[in-house]
Amino acid sequence: MAHWQAASAGDSAAEHAIYATAAVLDYPQSGERFVGRATIKAQRGGHPARRQFTVLRIRGTGDLWVSECVITYDGVPSHSVSIMEFSGDLVAHETQYFADPFDPPPWRAALAAARPDETA
Repeated sequence: MAHWQAASAGDSAAEHAIYATAAVLDYPQSGERFVGRATIKAQRGGHPARRQFTVLRIRGTGDLWVSECVITYDGVPSHSVSIMEFSGDLVAHETQYFADPFDPPPWRAALAAARPDETA
C-alpha cells in the first residue's frame, strides 16, 4: 500500500524502493519491458500526466501479490492490475495490465449490480 501512496504523492524514491536492482516491469498490452529499477523509475518519471492512484484491493501470499487499482491520469481513470513477484522483500518482476472504463451494453444491464468497492 505504501508503494501506491508514494506513487500518488509523487515520491519517486519511496515508490521505487520496493524494486530489486535488476527488477523487470512488463506491459503486455504495449509489448514493452523495462529492466532495472533505474529504468523503471526513469520511464515513470517521464510520464507527462499527473497521476493519482486509488487502490481497490490487494491480495496475495508469499512471493506473489496482486493489486487492483484505478490510476487517474490528468483526471481520466484507467483500471490497472499489477502482479508483483517478490524475491525476499523486493519486487523482482511486475506485470501491469491497463483497461479503460466502458459503458455496459444494454442487453446485460438488468443482470448487473453496482460494485460496492468501485470509486472511479
